[in-house]
Amino acid sequence: MSAAPPVTPSPPKPKSNDTLRPQPSGAGGANGTTADATTAYAESDAHALWAIVSVMLGLLVAILGFFAVMMWFDAHDAKDAANRAAARASSASGSMAGMDMTGAAGAAGALESYAGAAPANADALATAHKPFPAELLPAPAGPVADVNLVLKDVTVEIAPGVKYAAWAWAGGAPGPVIHVRQGQLVKITLTNDGAIPHSVDFHAARIAPDKAFRDVMPGKSVSYTFRANDAGVFMYHCGTKPVLAHIANGMYGAIVVEPKPGVLPKADRDYVLVASEWYLNSDGLKKPAQYNVDKAHARTPDWMTFNGYSGQYVKHPLTAKPGELVRFWVVDAGPSLDTDFHIVGTVFNTAYPFGDMKPEDALHGVQTVTVPAGGGGVFDVKIDDPGLYPFVSHAFAAVDQGQVGLLKVGAVQGTMTH
Repeated sequence: MSAAPPVTPSPPKPKSNDTLRPQPSGAGGANGTTADATTAYAESDAHALWAIVSVMLGLLVAILGFFAVMMWFDAHDAKDAANRAAARASSASGSMAGMDMTGAAGAAGALESYAGAAPANADALATAHKPFPAELLPAPAGPVADVNLVLKDVTVEIAPGVKYAAWAWAGGAPGPVIHVRQGQLVKITLTNDGAIPHSVDFHAARIAPDKAFRDVMPGKSVSYTFRANDAGVFMYHCGTKPVLAHIANGMYGAIVVEPKPGVLPKADRDYVLVASEWYLNSDGLKKPAQYNVDKAHARTPDWMTFNGYSGQYVKHPLTAKPGELVRFWVVDAGPSLDTDFHIVGTVFNTAYPFGDMKPEDALHGVQTVTVPAGGGGVFDVKIDDPGLYPFVSHAFAAVDQGQVGLLKVGAVQGTMTH
């Protein structure tokens, strides 16, 4: 009888709390090999995924870094361009006293008002001030009126104790009053003693401006002629770009073209008033103020004057006798704001708006007449009662800023404000 085959004992089953451990390679048969392969593939996929993510993140960082560098170069180039532009602007403006081209964003308090700034002895200074001569002098005789104008950088006083570094004329601002007769040939000679180019534009002239009103270099002169065919009162001013800055810096004046005899009634007294605005970058008390372009663009002047000085004809009134015909020749030099001319206590007997001297176009018995910036007007008034009669721009902010004077009729005493 054959022997029975040997019996191989079964491996013991693990207990419920035993841990199955992976078998070494070759010890677990086919099932063990499959598990090992699955684990290896999973680990390989994870490594590949992290590699791809790392590469992508690296590329993203590189791209962002590239754009950051490009943005830095752009900002650096823009800063350089801005500096070059500022340098060109400074060069074009002469880079001198009289120009503050600082933007509002670049200077704290760029629009701070210095209206009414005054030293402790302001009243004494106003009394001692020599007023601009408002009396209209006779027109020159003969067929030709020779006019010599000199442009110069000067420091002027625009209110008691308030200094301003102006581009103006040899005698300050406004320029000299020019008086010619209708039909007279006017020969202009302009000499530029300033530091930058200037010119002179006459509103009374009918002439090609590209030829007559061309820029004159420092140290040079120009001459031209025009026939004064249009009667009235007209502005003249520097027409060099930027015109706003040149006018605001004091480069303006008035020319009276007297109508032919018999057109107007004869006046006993003729006065010329040039209204203007001043835009300051400081109060001008310790050192001369300069032009503030932001205020000029905003049309917010610090001072407004007749003939260049705040309230000078309050301390030094213009005069007339009762019953005299007084004629005011008024120019508004601006550069931007109108003058609403009015005399307190009376009514204009006759007004010639815009300097139109035709009697048929005149107005009679009017109280206030606008003189536009760059324009003129002529006003006749006859006052019988002695007294002090303020003349003003009836836009009363202008009065507070200095655009006021007195016409003293008769031998009256004292003064007044308005």
